[in-house]
Amino acid sequence: MKQWYEELFQDYSDKYDRESFTAGTMGEVDFIEKESGFNKSGKILDIGCGTGRHSIELARRGYTVTGIDLSEAMITKARNMAAEKDLKIDFRIRDARNFNFNQSFDLAIMICEGAFPLMETDEMNYLILKNAHSSLKPGGKFIFTTLNGLYPLFHSVKDFINSGSEQGEQTSGENFDLMTFRYYSVYETEDDKGNKIVLKCNERYYVPSEISWLLKSAGFRESEIFGCKLGAFSRNDRLTTEDFEMLVIAVK
Repeated sequence: MKQWYEELFQDYSDKYDRESFTAGTMGEVDFIEKESGFNKSGKILDIGCGTGRHSIELARRGYTVTGIDLSEAMITKARNMAAEKDLKIDFRIRDARNFNFNQSFDLAIMICEGAFPLMETDEMNYLILKNAHSSLKPGGKFIFTTLNGLYPLFHSVKDFINSGSEQGEQTSGENFDLMTFRYYSVYETEDDKGNKIVLKCNERYYVPSEISWLLKSAGFRESEIFGCKLGAFSRNDRLTTEDFEMLVIAVK
């Protein structure tokens, strides 16, 4: 049986690129490039790359990039878009819970909930962090964004649900479980062919202390957490209870 994220992304690549949360690519790549030290001799791994929007922009700027994603449809579109721009990017179909590039990369990115924290168990989410660590060279950097548990914790559950936390067209049957920090909802949208999709979603929100401990347990020697603003990542943004996402930077 396919999980909700597998069903959603099997025929959603065109619509994905029109979502509002994909509009910040250029500014996000500006930040990633700066964090890389503008090292164009290094190699970058894009985990949960989707249609390759960050990979393609990084490659256009002269970086060597490998992008992995579970969805064949998303990878196919990423390959086609890269070919149209005459860019050489190694896009592969991979499960983020099961890969190891054996210290091949100088930088890994995982932006906009690319795999983590969509998985159905905490153990699966942890595996993604472990795999990112194993794929980085010593001293390599890992940049990712994830759902900020401080947001629903600070706001009442009722207000959080009514705020429409999902990015899609319609949600119903919402339930935020304070015991597990998992947000359950029924998501209704249409695929690229116009067919109606109804999905039972389940996403994990993390508080900063959890992320710090998970990264340390995965082998990262240091990590920092910041507020996350669409298209405007910055080390100057302190994480607050108003940030729906957090920006995490870890070093192996």
